[in-house]
Amino acid sequence: MSSSMRILILCALGAVACGQSGCSAVPRSRLSQSQNRARQLYEQNRALAADRQNIHNNATGLAAQNQQMQQELASLRNAHETDRQMLASAQGERDKLRERYTQLLDSTRNANSPLSAESTRQFQDLARRYPNFEFDPQTGVSKFHSDVLFASGSAQVQQNSQSLLREFTQILNQGDAKDLNILIVGHTDDRRIAKRSTKAKHPSNMHLSAHRAINVRDTLAKSGLQKQRMGIAGYGPYQPRVANRDNKSRQENRRVEIFVLAPNAPIASLDSGIGPH
Repeated sequence: MSSSMRILILCALGAVACGQSGCSAVPRSRLSQSQNRARQLYEQNRALAADRQNIHNNATGLAAQNQQMQQELASLRNAHETDRQMLASAQGERDKLRERYTQLLDSTRNANSPLSAESTRQFQDLARRYPNFEFDPQTGVSKFHSDVLFASGSAQVQQNSQSLLREFTQILNQGDAKDLNILIVGHTDDRRIAKRSTKAKHPSNMHLSAHRAINVRDTLAKSGLQKQRMGIAGYGPYQPRVANRDNKSRQENRRVEIFVLAPNAPIASLDSGIGPH
């Protein structure tokens, strides 16, 4: 209790005592006012003390919450740093894998065709009958224009291309070609996927190219080609045949390539860690 409060109370008590002893120096109305004022000050003092206690309690609680939040923030920072390091490591491994795959593909493109003369003749005949199918007799590489295999933004193999893929399978299941493996590689143009329904299925061109390669593999498997003979890869827009200048050039870059590989080709070897999937 403050000294001013004590003085007021003592004055009030003195006034009361004086009134009881018959002192006529202080009017009773003044005594009543002093008593009321003393009670008011007392109640205000109690309220202030309670407020101070509440403020103290709240400050203590806030300090504890702040400390807990600081600890949680530090934990989140540590978790974020761990995730960042894991992501960086995964990206590094992916880049190494992509570089290795690119080197192997380049070496495959430059290699001589493992196809026999009869299989080569059959593929050349297939290319003459299907204008959107190309075949390189020097390397044995086949190219399917994506527009003949898929609708725009889709990875579903179109029904009208089934006959082409069935004949492709028949050639690979005959003669010396039965011992050969293939690598199916999807490519897209450089335009980003904008349609929401398409993006929900294929978040990026990399996804779309890989999904197309997978569906070509599944279609060939339904036609009778063993899955263990097939590998898949998707390069999105990163290996264009020509610069993406206009619709015509972009159409040329949308394609699925199939590399015919010898049984001992490194890209088809299970020991390489990136063999058929």
